[in-house]
Amino acid sequence: MKRLRRHGQESQRDRIKQELFQFNKAMEHGFPHQPSALGYSASLQLLAIGTRSGAIKLYGAPGVEFMGLHDENAAVTQVHFLPYQAGLVTLLDDNSLHMWTLRAHKGLSELLEIGRFTLTGPPGAPPSVTRVTAVLPHSSGELLLLGTEGGHVFIVEVPGFREVEERNISLDQVASSVPDDYIGRRNLEHVEALQENPVDPDQVVIGYGRGLMIIWDLEKRCAMQHIPATQQLESVWWTDDGSYILSSHSDGSYCQWIVGREDVNEEEEKSDIPYGHFPCKAISKIVQLPTKEGPPFLLFSGGMPRASYGDRHCITVIHSKTHVALDFTSRIIDFFVIKDGPQNTGDPSALVVLVEEELVVIDLQTAGWPIIQTPYLVPLHSSAITCSHHISAIPLKLWERIVATGDLQNTHYSKKPWPITGGQNLAPDPPQRDLLLTGHEDGTVRFWDASGVCLYPMYKLSTAAVFQTDTDPNDNMNQSTEGEWPPFRKVGCFDPYSDDPRLGIQKIHLCKYSGYLTVAGTAGQILVLELNDETAEQTVEAKVVDLLQGQEGFRWKGHTRLDVREDPVLFPPGFQPFALVQCQPPAVVTALTLHSEWKLVAFGTSHGFGLYDYQQKNNVLIKCTLNPSDQLAMEGPLSRVKSIKKSLRQSFRRIRRSRVSLRKHHLQDANARLEAELAEMELAPVQRKIEARSSDDSFTGLVRTLYFADTFLSDSSHNTPSLWAGTNGGCVFAYMLRVPSIEHRTEEAVTAQPAKEIQLMHRAPVVGIVVLDGHGAPLPEPLEVAHDLSRSPDMHGSHHLLVISEEQFKVFTLPKVSSKMKLKLTAMDGSRVRRVGVAWFGSSRTEDYGESGLMVLTNQGDVHVVSLPTVKMQVHYNCIRREDVSGIASCVFTKHGQGFYLISPSEFERFSLSTCNLVEPHCLIEAPLQSGTSTQHRPQPSRARCIPRRVMEHALLNDESEYSIVRRTRELKL
Repeated sequence: MKRLRRHGQESQRDRIKQELFQFNKAMEHGFPHQPSALGYSASLQLLAIGTRSGAIKLYGAPGVEFMGLHDENAAVTQVHFLPYQAGLVTLLDDNSLHMWTLRAHKGLSELLEIGRFTLTGPPGAPPSVTRVTAVLPHSSGELLLLGTEGGHVFIVEVPGFREVEERNISLDQVASSVPDDYIGRRNLEHVEALQENPVDPDQVVIGYGRGLMIIWDLEKRCAMQHIPATQQLESVWWTDDGSYILSSHSDGSYCQWIVGREDVNEEEEKSDIPYGHFPCKAISKIVQLPTKEGPPFLLFSGGMPRASYGDRHCITVIHSKTHVALDFTSRIIDFFVIKDGPQNTGDPSALVVLVEEELVVIDLQTAGWPIIQTPYLVPLHSSAITCSHHISAIPLKLWERIVATGDLQNTHYSKKPWPITGGQNLAPDPPQRDLLLTGHEDGTVRFWDASGVCLYPMYKLSTAAVFQTDTDPNDNMNQSTEGEWPPFRKVGCFDPYSDDPRLGIQKIHLCKYSGYLTVAGTAGQILVLELNDETAEQTVEAKVVDLLQGQEGFRWKGHTRLDVREDPVLFPPGFQPFALVQCQPPAVVTALTLHSEWKLVAFGTSHGFGLYDYQQKNNVLIKCTLNPSDQLAMEGPLSRVKSIKKSLRQSFRRIRRSRVSLRKHHLQDANARLEAELAEMELAPVQRKIEARSSDDSFTGLVRTLYFADTFLSDSSHNTPSLWAGTNGGCVFAYMLRVPSIEHRTEEAVTAQPAKEIQLMHRAPVVGIVVLDGHGAPLPEPLEVAHDLSRSPDMHGSHHLLVISEEQFKVFTLPKVSSKMKLKLTAMDGSRVRRVGVAWFGSSRTEDYGESGLMVLTNQGDVHVVSLPTVKMQVHYNCIRREDVSGIASCVFTKHGQGFYLISPSEFERFSLSTCNLVEPHCLIEAPLQSGTSTQHRPQPSRARCIPRRVMEHALLNDESEYSIVRRTRELKL
């Protein structure tokens, strides 16, 4: 009977787990790491980016995102959309071609790989014969032209990747039609460029590396014209009216050639070196686009004077009398221009540039050519990310104030809407407003809208103005000198160089109810800020806190503290600092928490912790936790003089002690080992005994976690405010606080007195502290009850203290602090807790049910959910690769069962453990209609797809894809 009852309880527990927990890696936010290729479809209005890791990412209107990953571990070198189709082709650096399609499934589109292909040459031919260097999707949508390193052009049918051998263009065919004097001087080299005539799809221009260009007729299979350029060829552009071909070259020149003239000499029709006369770098790509009224736009990348500006990454834009050299922040990958009107047929409207570290979109129709703010692909790493903080369910009033403040910072952006508008975003509106705050190396804190699919930038806060730094606040990098040549203009926001690494933000805490924000940095600085809608000029005075408490014999070897500006500083609208605490020694702040109801901030470093009253601007508590033997804590992270000798000395001492102990107690150790093995066998298979750590380990005094709680410390009938601190040496300090009532808060001082001290037997670092009320629920956040967003905690039942160390979860009763229960973490493979967070998991079946749980991340990259208050393992999933140390270190949990971690310096991976709280793209792409296209930009139907009526009827009845229709049509013709 008991077994049946237990079985019923287990099945019910499993059912509840299925309702509450489900692991999903929903999506990625940020800018793709190491982009290597760019593509654009004017008909689909989609942007594609390929990366060196083999990923392919598609973006349309905000919220429309797709991602695919090649099985091959190879870089994507080219991306080409098929004309007027929901498909694209990618070329990898292993010479493989891949066909992708956006296929509808259950009302949503998904990106699928439907084919792969590698050119195979004749037996015994060198690899260069089939090494693809240029790809041209033909406007018919049925052919792919592949130029190779050996100079051949192969023609392949798509989507089936069938080589049409009789239509291939061999190097011998081309060489036989070229004048002998040209062939005699040089070989043709590889195919550098392929372009189709915009007004005649039968004609393509083939550009060879040495400069020769051939206009080839695909129908007649012969050369129509030879353009014998003499410089190394970089790119080719055929103008929209088909009358001219532009070529750019390795010497920084570009040439214009008339199409149709047979008497083209080696002296070009029109040649120009824009930034000569000194040697220039190559012009890697050139584009010329007409306007309905006025001169055309000319755009090209590169061409800068080699000696003076060879390190600049520039795209030059020339229109009428305006000539600007756009100076980007990193290497240019590729660019394209979006035109107005249907099917991209109007005037140029936006220049889209993919550089190595960001995507920049420039408005070409507004005076001054301002930048259009991107709703996605924002470079999170414009300054390196040093920490993150997530806040769920932001109140509307605070949200609107942050949005308004951010809008004031964005006045320099173009007012034009985002020009890439493909697809439909079918995702439901986010149920709540979420913020993700990122701290950066340059002392900035950036606010991101993390509610939905797009991680949208809202506001940027800079803390550098409070301190004296080497930078001039009036220095504007975007200002250009009048009459400067080349006419440079800085564009982009990526700036990896920090003026002072001490400015780096290490901890952030925002109270969403009061609007108070506190940030802490690398040099022991803690700023308290409040949101102000107006500009304010004020002086921020530093309150120095000596965490060593006058202990002698310690000398700080790290960096110095930041100097505070003595003069008043003009702070713009937004979060403005009004209090500053400076730790001494100025070590990195390792823990930080804010209680906005009590107006208190607690902070900790490797030397101790303190409590600061930011209403009265007084220090309430200072506690030194430094171990006398821990000399390493006196060296800051920026110190270059690490004590290597001391580390070696400590290692040898440990070895010597262990050898002496082994000689004296050999028999006792053997018996103890046997007993330990027997005890280990008695443990559950997922647990192990905790190994005690030596108190001599380094950084035992480092404060890992701080926690405010209104609970029972002195007796079980009187609750009191308290502060809890956990250290790296497994020690927990509890202080009882006396906070005056609101009426006397400004007059009477807050006091703190030590109440409890817990030393964990195994001395593992304490990474989290949670107090559970009489119902076993975590205590609510400050002011949460006052805003009617949480029920009042139960103060009638006994409270419990949950201490989470790297090794185990241990529950103590309060106020006696006696051990009640514990859960030892699975550590057979060395698992240790790295991150914890309390979250609410709602049921997917009913809105009335949910549970609080503890989200846990280990050093193995696994995420667990531990039940509260029973402290039992609920579920666990593999989330992050165990080798990804930076990803594990960057993880941040949300209050509703989600999480973020950095998968690269510029990208967050978003995951969810909750069944009812998942953010992911839901979008639909509809294939463009051919009937509305212009015949000038599209082949006639007789040359494209003439689909027999019986084939179309069969396809409609069986809901066949476009590819199967084309394939059946082709079979009928054959």
